[in-house]
Amino acid sequence: MMLDDVMGVVILMTYYAVFLLLLPSLLKIRLGVKTELVRKIQHVAYSLSVFLLLELFSEWYLAVAAAFLLLLLAYPVLLVVEKSPWYRKTFVDRTSRGGELRKQLLYVQLSFALLLFIFWGLLGANWHYIAAVAVMAWGFGDAAAAVVGKAFGRRRVLHYLIDVGKTYEGTVAMVLFAGLAIFMTLFVYAGKPWTTSLLLAGLVAPVCGAVELFSSRGTDTLTVPLSAAFVMTPLIYFLSFLGW
Repeated sequence: MMLDDVMGVVILMTYYAVFLLLLPSLLKIRLGVKTELVRKIQHVAYSLSVFLLLELFSEWYLAVAAAFLLLLLAYPVLLVVEKSPWYRKTFVDRTSRGGELRKQLLYVQLSFALLLFIFWGLLGANWHYIAAVAVMAWGFGDAAAAVVGKAFGRRRVLHYLIDVGKTYEGTVAMVLFAGLAIFMTLFVYAGKPWTTSLLLAGLVAPVCGAVELFSSRGTDTLTVPLSAAFVMTPLIYFLSFLGW
């Protein structure tokens, strides 16, 4: 591992400590920000870390190893402290027995690992922007779905395959914000033409919304970014064939 990669680990761990631990705790304990909003701020902060993984490390496997370092450090600690009153006061966990944070940690790291392996390790560094686009679609889309659904959701989606509490308003927010995140990441980060970015956002965002709607018990952390990536990749190949 080169010195730059070591510094990447330090920067990544510092980012996680500040934006996944200190900032959410401050917002919840000191400023009294609502639990769901704190949870989604943390959620977005986690998703943004994909840019650090893509830019700070020289090889995909080093980025994956750095991401899993958080899992190795945080999982045992959460397992020990999640039954304590301090955990309930400091962290956002919607389950009565605890364990949601540990489960989400596993899902997110697995999602990152698969995306980095496929769209950097297998396809090469020229395709690693797909990982960023997919994670941004999930990060901002899912956060918007939860916040808007909680605040403005009036019409619940009633279907036996859909978790109770999901709303049409939340799903619309998911599609709109996922689309915006896809467009901005393709246009700004990947340097794609605005027409291509807009077209891909319009095609992929509804898929993200549908997948999130039918994903249960937090599995959207895996299903949304992976579906976004696997739908987008053949579309990009097709548009490239057409000369876009």
